[in-house]
Amino acid sequence: MKIVRIETYIAGNPWKNWLFAKVLTDEGIYGIGEGTLNYFGKTVQAAIHELTPLILGMDPFQVEIISQRLIRDVYSDGAQVHMCAVAAIETACWDIIGKACGQPVYNLWGGRCHEKLRAYANGWYRGPRTAESFHEKAKDVVRRGYTALKFDPFGDNWRMTTPRDFDLTVDIVRAVRDAIGPQVDILIEGHCRFNVSTALQFSQALAPMRPAWFEEPVPHTNIAAMVEVARRSPVPIATGESLSNKQQFAELVEHNAISIFQPEPLNLGGLFAARKIADMVDAHYGMIAPHSAQGPVCSAACAQLNTSIPNFYLHEIFDEFNEPWEKEIVTGGVEVVDGYIDVSDRPGLGIDLNIEEILRHPYQPENALPLFRSGWEKREGR
Repeated sequence: MKIVRIETYIAGNPWKNWLFAKVLTDEGIYGIGEGTLNYFGKTVQAAIHELTPLILGMDPFQVEIISQRLIRDVYSDGAQVHMCAVAAIETACWDIIGKACGQPVYNLWGGRCHEKLRAYANGWYRGPRTAESFHEKAKDVVRRGYTALKFDPFGDNWRMTTPRDFDLTVDIVRAVRDAIGPQVDILIEGHCRFNVSTALQFSQALAPMRPAWFEEPVPHTNIAAMVEVARRSPVPIATGESLSNKQQFAELVEHNAISIFQPEPLNLGGLFAARKIADMVDAHYGMIAPHSAQGPVCSAACAQLNTSIPNFYLHEIFDEFNEPWEKEIVTGGVEVVDGYIDVSDRPGLGIDLNIEEILRHPYQPENALPLFRSGWEKREGR
């Protein structure tokens, strides 16, 4: 079997353009992948097509050498842009392999470790940054059956905050806890906003609401700061979504301070890299909750990944809180029932693209999530 062509498609989701790839072979089997990156849909799309000549004629079963050719042999380090392009191709290769073998991807990595995956809701709080809005929307999430939900209560704060904004943040988290009761997990999203002192102030103030984690309270690029916060925080710290290679995870893991690791397969160049990192983390007694805040192909790929991981913790779900037409652009997509995902046993990723529906929602340059602009929680683009 040989790779003969790669096609790309962009679906213009209003808050983030989703980029998909279709890798075709000379035997008629094709695979699909995703390379979505906030603000960089067209850039990653161009990178996919620039990398394509390096692997034309190669056997899609040879995932490791394909990845080496697309990453090592290029020599230039394009970080997330580069790795998202690689991930779109690499994930499609696993889809091809699974289809050729008649097996779901998780069976290619040792089999099923979980009969179903516990999911947490994200993107559910679209609307104004008020305690009342978060309270009402959180109640709806619990009514859907979720036992965990994540949100960023911090507005457009960066590095430091004002007393008024600090108190509003605490009020929002308290309102969510009051809405959902004591048995549902709260996950606090920090989006790399703060310096060490501000992050620790928030961690102390939010601890009485018993968050399951405080995600990326300081910039991911400052591992020393992340470790310092993790050692001093009464709330477990989660991080890893923005790292783009396993060496960065190795540096993070060796400090034995982080509780939950969040590899993002797209930012890492694909599923196999994320699976290797899960093993690395397992050797240090850590838990894995892969980042999955992109499109529906990434969501399906993460479901395959999580099913195969012994130290899996939670699966991130945006799908129920996106545009209504999202469910139409893929067939066989991930579905949550009473807060859990039943993973498909169909070959490969178990899904396919609906190209006609994708083309009804073209790329728009304003489709992005401006996390440091007032009102970004409304998810109306920039």
